[in-house]
Amino acid sequence: MEITYRQVGDYLIPNLYYPKMPPIGKYGRMRNRYLEEFHPGQHETLLMTGQLADHLVEIDKAAQNRLEQMMPQLAKEAGATEQLKASDPMKWVGLMNTCKAQAEEIILNELIYA
Repeated sequence: MEITYRQVGDYLIPNLYYPKMPPIGKYGRMRNRYLEEFHPGQHETLLMTGQLADHLVEIDKAAQNRLEQMMPQLAKEAGATEQLKASDPMKWVGLMNTCKAQAEEIILNELIYA
């Protein structure tokens, strides 16, 4: 890899750039912030080797897949059925919000903060 420079006054400044990041979802951004704050060395290594974007996209996809797998099971255990949705929508929404919060807490511990 060849490094090029530009002259600014009497100084030669290297032409460094960050690779363009693909769109990253909620969980990928959370993982990025976690790495920046608590594991800056690992974050810098991933960034400098060009693997950060791939890592964040992978974490985001894994978290989304895990959420999609867990939600039906948690909803069933909580009793959030279609019948409840029709008869008492507010209770159903409350149960679904609780299920999503539980699933996200598990995802955060398993994938984001691991």
